[in-house]
Amino acid sequence: MKRYLKYFSLSLLAVFALGSCTDLEIEETDSFISEGFQGLEDPTSALNQLYNQVGGQLGDQANTYALTTVTTDEQLIPTRGADWGDNGRWRKLHQHEWGFEETDILTPFDQWNANQLLASQILDDRTGAPADVAAQARFLRAWSMFIILDFYGQVPFRDTQLSSSELPSVLTGAEAVSFILADLDAAISGLPAVQAGTGDLSRASKAAARMLKAKVLLNRHIYENQLTGGGGSPAAGDMQEVISLVDQIAADGYALQSGYFEIFENSADSETIWFINSGNTGNRIFNGLHYNSTGLGGGGWNGFSTLAEFYDLFEGDANQNRFATDLESAQIDGQEERRGGVPQEGVPFSGAANTSDNGGYEDGSNVGLGFLVGQQYALNGTALEDRQGQPLVFSREFVDGDGNASLINNDEKTGIRVMKYSPRFGGGFTNHVLVMRYADAHLMKAEAMMRSGGDPTAMVNELRVLRGAAPLGTVTESELLDERGRELYTEGWRRNDMIRFGQYLRNWEFKADTDPKRLLFPIPLPQLLANPNLVQNPGY
Repeated sequence: MKRYLKYFSLSLLAVFALGSCTDLEIEETDSFISEGFQGLEDPTSALNQLYNQVGGQLGDQANTYALTTVTTDEQLIPTRGADWGDNGRWRKLHQHEWGFEETDILTPFDQWNANQLLASQILDDRTGAPADVAAQARFLRAWSMFIILDFYGQVPFRDTQLSSSELPSVLTGAEAVSFILADLDAAISGLPAVQAGTGDLSRASKAAARMLKAKVLLNRHIYENQLTGGGGSPAAGDMQEVISLVDQIAADGYALQSGYFEIFENSADSETIWFINSGNTGNRIFNGLHYNSTGLGGGGWNGFSTLAEFYDLFEGDANQNRFATDLESAQIDGQEERRGGVPQEGVPFSGAANTSDNGGYEDGSNVGLGFLVGQQYALNGTALEDRQGQPLVFSREFVDGDGNASLINNDEKTGIRVMKYSPRFGGGFTNHVLVMRYADAHLMKAEAMMRSGGDPTAMVNELRVLRGAAPLGTVTESELLDERGRELYTEGWRRNDMIRFGQYLRNWEFKADTDPKRLLFPIPLPQLLANPNLVQNPGY
């Protein structure tokens, strides 16, 4: 549903004054609502539209996903020849050198603000949404505002009851947190209680709203001090409520599950709290695979990789990561389950659900899971080659043609690849991308205990033993951050976690220590012009 700017005019002087800095074309986005709005005719259809928008945005490999992963130590995209250069788009994110014109920063601001406006229209009294629709809209508005607050520190909010000539107000700090929490309390009251492994978990349940509320409370001290430069400390009451919320989620049957990579398949499990229906599951698969890794989907796109130092957080041989025979067999390089492995050949075709036959093998079953490093193999066990006929051996290092460490002029094989969703089942385009799951909640409870003066070691070791990793003697704050990285890699929480643990500004491979202004992204300049209630974030 498009919303057109009908009331705002810009001073030509302002446009010309800033025109040399960026493209200041003002587009239809978050803050504008058509004149004469008197409610939506079909709130159920509007809710479906809203879920479709959220699914597309969370399934995308760019924009929101790029900000949560590529700006951290878990993902980077080197330039390989002419591929993935994109005017330095990916390198600037990874090295914290973004400016005002980055599409991955501009687009999420527009998208999530548009989502929360549509949710507000659904919730407008004149729309008359049924109670179940309104509860879902409350959750999605809270989710959208949570992302805006997390990324930008300022949330434009339009009261749909006001005249369209009124500029949106801007919520920051405690006011923004309180608004989001109020929506979540209303959502928890109105959403259904869905037992783990049952019902439609692509729609929000009480457990999903409780999970998001726990996220907000865990980060409240960060959000309330984002614009003032102070880190703050978590309140004991907030931490106790996080623990209580996770216990309530567990009361609905959600629990840790063995079989790590099975959690990411499109089947019932005890971990999944909320997933999105997105045909973009393939983005999570093909964006890292080499062009020759599989024939499914036309082959890989050979981009996204991980840093060796992130890979080294896991147990196992630093230089290889192999399965004995197939994806069901034991690892043979000392790795924990979550690190996955590279199979030496494909799995014989047996007619298993959602698989297809390719020469007697399950198509795509030669592609490993977790972290792919070393020689890669075809379905029949033949060693794969790159497009120049050289062995397809994914390496730890990112180097140019002269062997120097670099993010440009890489060949086709540099970088360890990451694979959580298998192309073996449904060709990689099943509508199933996880957003919330119980292991995250479990670790959030452990963190809340730690921040309340308790010892999280037993809870962390419960998860580690289930994942085939050695128990830890003690769990420090840094170890808890590492454990969240090991469990939740590329699921969209790394930036949020690193900021909360004070590690987002530190140096890592190809990134120096960075300025505190990078804890927030800049407010897009066109939005500053369109809404004077917005103020550019500190340092920009």
